[in-house]
Amino acid sequence: MAITAQMVKELRESTGAGMMDAKKALTETNGDMEAAVDWLRTKGLAKAAKKAGRTAAEGLVGVAVSGGTGVAVEVNSETDFVAKNADFQSMVAGFTKAALATDDIDALKAASLNGKTVEMTLQETIAVVGENMTLRRMAKVSGDSVAAYVHNAAADGLGKIGVLVAVKGTDNGIAKQIAMHIAATSPMALSEADLDPAVVERERSVQTQKALEENAASAKPKPAQVIENNIIPGRMKKFLEENTLLGQKFVINPDLTVAEAAKQAGVEITGFVRMAVGEGIEKEKEDFAAEVAKTLAG
Repeated sequence: MAITAQMVKELRESTGAGMMDAKKALTETNGDMEAAVDWLRTKGLAKAAKKAGRTAAEGLVGVAVSGGTGVAVEVNSETDFVAKNADFQSMVAGFTKAALATDDIDALKAASLNGKTVEMTLQETIAVVGENMTLRRMAKVSGDSVAAYVHNAAADGLGKIGVLVAVKGTDNGIAKQIAMHIAATSPMALSEADLDPAVVERERSVQTQKALEENAASAKPKPAQVIENNIIPGRMKKFLEENTLLGQKFVINPDLTVAEAAKQAGVEITGFVRMAVGEGIEKEKEDFAAEVAKTLAG
């Protein structure tokens, strides 16, 4: 597979690796971006352990809470200009409120809003604005209490990142603090049991290969059992501490884990949602000259 300059640029931005290292990684993995990230990590050349997760779409995330239920809804637009429009914001807020009474995205699209379905409202707005919009996803949590937090808020309950935290017990304000923590740290899952086994296995494979290569290059190589029984488990423990909510150091008090902070506050975290606008979407890139030419051509 031909390795393009754009592929090298993307890999460099997502890992912090040098240009030649990024090119070599792509060459070694036949252009597989995910495998190239792992290749760089095994060589100790990637500065970031996670994918960059750059936002590649505009729009808003809306959050709403009613009783012990919280919901987050993402609606995408093509431009941030539309996302800042009061009518668009009102529409997203309406969709979010309607989502409280539905269980999934299909039910939400069929839900009634001001005498029309949510889907019909969206299509009519698209026709008026002349810009494509997508009701992309929704997520719900429930518990004795649910707290919500919006980062980069555009209006009440609307922003670029929406977080919900459900707790068991009487919330004294800790859930909102944990929601703010989640917005900042973006944990992969609540606990180790909730992590995708494939993600854990991939990390174990990367750390094993990295440890073996480091050991081979060492002036005093360690026995294989030391790597297997001590080094790898230690690195996996650190990975779990950094990527599970309950294992992370609480940003408000790093002397405690989030689990310990919740316990001290008398609650148990039962679930969370962190939804960021555009995560996982890649927008087609076009250079400025080509965009102008396309516009002039009509």
